[in-house]
Amino acid sequence: MIAIHPLTGIAEVRTGDRLAPLLCNSLQALGLLPFVAGDVLVVTQKIVSKSEGRLVDMAEVIPGAEALRIAAITGKDPRLVELVLAEASGVVRAAPNVLITRHRSGHIMANSGVDRSNLGGDGEHALLLPADPDASAARLRADLASYSSVAPAVLISDSFGRPWRLGVTGAAIGADGLPALVDRRGEKDRDGRILEVTQIALGDLLASAAALATGEGAEGIPAALIRGLALPKGSSPASALLRPEREDLFR
Repeated sequence: MIAIHPLTGIAEVRTGDRLAPLLCNSLQALGLLPFVAGDVLVVTQKIVSKSEGRLVDMAEVIPGAEALRIAAITGKDPRLVELVLAEASGVVRAAPNVLITRHRSGHIMANSGVDRSNLGGDGEHALLLPADPDASAARLRADLASYSSVAPAVLISDSFGRPWRLGVTGAAIGADGLPALVDRRGEKDRDGRILEVTQIALGDLLASAAALATGEGAEGIPAALIRGLALPKGSSPASALLRPEREDLFR
């Protein structure tokens, strides 16, 4: 049986905090250590970014000409737009109250993932994505290995909107220790037909499942352990989920 365990009792994460001991203290208190085969630890992007010092003081941001131009179109704070552009490799769409970009990691998302909610502390700040989410997941998994004979797979999750559906859902932006994308092309279905296009976004499925426990607002639950899953063999990063630009049929 697959179970999703929210990790509670984790204090506000600050720059330089090591996440592995914070997470494992919560897991120990909940009776979830040691890890077992198939465990997936889903950690929200926010605490990863906080620990890596990705917090920016908005008072220090000076918007340039392009940020001012796009801010006039979107109605967004020009300082925020400046940060979004600095994190982006390109702008996909700018419209009133909407700024969709391709983050330099390849993920297409609102505002390059720059976030101003649930940051704690005083003053105005914004939080950037980890510089390399897949590398962050790999480092965290290596750190967690010292707490158990089995290292869990690690996912770093964020909230994405979808072009043709309302609402946000969990998405994997970093992964290590599991195949974020499972390619089932070439397998047969129950009728013996060859699967020609079926690829499973396992990373995104797990991130969405964990979001049921971590929430999207003021819940204060920054991680969840998914247990009981029969993980496919192999490993691929979250970047494997990115559709190549040459295959983008909608731009």
